[in-house]
Amino acid sequence: MNSSVLLEREGPLAQIRLARPEVLNALNAEMAEALLAACQEVASDSDVRVLLLSGEGRAFMAGGDLLELKNNGVEAAARILAPLQASIRLLDSMPIPVVAQVHGAVAGAGLGLMMIADVVVAAEDAKFSFAYSDIATSCDGGASWALPRLVGLRKSIEIAMLGEPLEAYEALKLGLLTRVVPASELGHDTSRIVKHLLTRDPFALKHLKHLLRTSLHSPLDRQLEQERDAFLECVARPSFPAAIERFFETKKSRREQVRVEPYD
Repeated sequence: MNSSVLLEREGPLAQIRLARPEVLNALNAEMAEALLAACQEVASDSDVRVLLLSGEGRAFMAGGDLLELKNNGVEAAARILAPLQASIRLLDSMPIPVVAQVHGAVAGAGLGLMMIADVVVAAEDAKFSFAYSDIATSCDGGASWALPRLVGLRKSIEIAMLGEPLEAYEALKLGLLTRVVPASELGHDTSRIVKHLLTRDPFALKHLKHLLRTSLHSPLDRQLEQERDAFLECVARPSFPAAIERFFETKKSRREQVRVEPYD
């Protein structure tokens, strides 16, 4: 694996870390190819149940490598875009939760990479910028697909065309993020969410991700059919009755832990 993108495994958890901290993880062609290779490796490993995306240094990703784009123009852009777009497709279609842990600058391609994730945990110091209009380009990385779905068309046009940066809590309010936490607690809180996802049934999560991500393209009748089919597949598995039993046991245990003090 290219050293600008690190792929690590810890049991069923895979982590892809962007590792060009000296340039705020700016995306060049070599890094884009390494990102795709990492995504392909994760997608081909059926033992992975959660994928975590993060960035080293002071930022998640500050966008594309502007010096490479300035010096090599269309050639550089094409070499970055092909693997980047392929990575976005893979992340969208993976049947596992994709969690993004973001901090510092999240701009351009970094914003697209973040938005394709299923869960986004952001540090309070994170700043989000569409950034493309600042360099006289349109967007990439699936940003024009994800942004309207997350924040609506009118707000998307404002964010994209005006290019004004967003603070973390504003981004949270708009629906770009799942949670905002103090920078010192980012790793701890993300780890807690990842561990919780790992306790969820992967077969059920696969269906939930597919249903939710395809819902905006489906009429209600079709969506109801897909929900029915997925639900019946889940219930038909031998592990389903055991899951019900664990649910009842957990509820009983919680009730027994609650002490009700008598009134005087």
